[in-house]
Amino acid sequence: MYVVINPIKTKTVMSSEVEKIKLSEKIGYSLGDLAANLIFQTLMTFLAFFYTDVAKIPPASASVIIFIGGMLGAFFNPIMGIIADRTQTRWGKFRPWILWTSVPFGLIAILAFTTPNFSTTGKIIYALITYILLVLVYSANNLPYSALSGVITGNMSERNSISSYRFFAVMVAQFIIQVLLLPLVLIAGNGDKAAGFEKIMTIFAVVGVICFIITFLTTKERIIPKPEQTSSIKQDLTDLIHNRPWIIMLIITVFIFITLSLKGGNYVYYFNYYLEKDSLAAFLNTIGFNNFIVSLNAFLGKMGLVGFHWPEDASTSAFSLFNAGGIIFMIVGIALSKGLADKYGKRDVFGFGLITAALAQLAFYIYPPTAVTLVFITQILHGFFYGLTIPLLWAMIADVADYSEWKNNRRATAIIFSAMIFGLKAGLSIGGALVAAILAAFGYKEGMPVQSEATIQGIRLAMSVFPAITFGVAIVSLFFYEINKKMEIQIEQDLKVRHSK
Repeated sequence: MYVVINPIKTKTVMSSEVEKIKLSEKIGYSLGDLAANLIFQTLMTFLAFFYTDVAKIPPASASVIIFIGGMLGAFFNPIMGIIADRTQTRWGKFRPWILWTSVPFGLIAILAFTTPNFSTTGKIIYALITYILLVLVYSANNLPYSALSGVITGNMSERNSISSYRFFAVMVAQFIIQVLLLPLVLIAGNGDKAAGFEKIMTIFAVVGVICFIITFLTTKERIIPKPEQTSSIKQDLTDLIHNRPWIIMLIITVFIFITLSLKGGNYVYYFNYYLEKDSLAAFLNTIGFNNFIVSLNAFLGKMGLVGFHWPEDASTSAFSLFNAGGIIFMIVGIALSKGLADKYGKRDVFGFGLITAALAQLAFYIYPPTAVTLVFITQILHGFFYGLTIPLLWAMIADVADYSEWKNNRRATAIIFSAMIFGLKAGLSIGGALVAAILAAFGYKEGMPVQSEATIQGIRLAMSVFPAITFGVAIVSLFFYEINKKMEIQIEQDLKVRHSK
């Protein structure tokens, strides 16, 4: 039997009653990631661009802000893990944090993407303070949210299913940010990016708060530590140090999010400064995109929405379409991920997806600025193969929490998940800082319509070769991860027997 917490009383139920998770709970849980990723995807894709081209902060200073703020948030995660594992409320350990942080998260996100009329020094200080606050509240929200997936169910198949729903929601948020954010910013700000970012982030904040509250109301914590379990912080940290799969997943997570931040942050520069504008415009015309936009603008005009016309800039349209193609095929990959993981094991499917995604990323370097069609095809392939890995990363962390309980007979879910959020934050800060640092090193001039050949070369390297290298480090690390399909089954069966007693 499992011990199940609900807001009224604590009771015990047979495991068969709790293993099947309702669709409403899976959707409710996934909305939490939709909310968080409206902000996170913006940070990963547009933070360097926002600081350099919107707030007009020098690239070198932007690099320092992103690195310092991100690393402070990363090192806060183990502390948050310790706090969450020791939280005791009638709602459980992790759900309350999603509720408590929802409004602060929204308010700080708005402030972080507001551009005050300060001097350059004032803007740097303001950006540093708001970014630090944002990553701290993100940790306080997202670490308990992530840990919640490890205690909703102990069934591996249901856990894979929950991860698939969760990361479908991530893809929806990613589509909104990477495909629609720049056009929406230009529309909302009437061409003023600073005003547009502030208005759109306000909308995202309101939607996010609502989604977090729904997540809190619709989910349950079913797996909780035995009442007699006690452990010190020292014991928790000792368990982590001796948990080899945890260490491997920490390394993998750091380098995956370095890769995502590095390549994602450089795409907008790649389209603005490397790919030829005429080739982009010709491609959009050939596939019928321009005609579609003309019809859309005409329809909006008839509706009286004359201020909502899609921007005419070819780079913005091509960038949005490029991201859309990748995201659509990521969703296809996510949909296939669970079935493949159930058959072959998470580790092997995860490794195959990373290897093929890295090769696709490397291919971007060899394309000339006129090879727009090849660029789009490669993005589709990269999106599909990387999509296979997306749900599995988080599901593997939940497996690591089970592994820790299996080995040590103690469950410490949140501090295990702190590896993921630490790696996420560290990777985000390092990758984001590298975007701005590489731009500075190769002589990028913020706000200039044309960049030097050296700068363009740096942009090409930063969105192809460098991300392929960091993906490669994660791939090599995976060879040392021991939880394969056979061990997954053994851990699940042994813990079921142990819980039943």
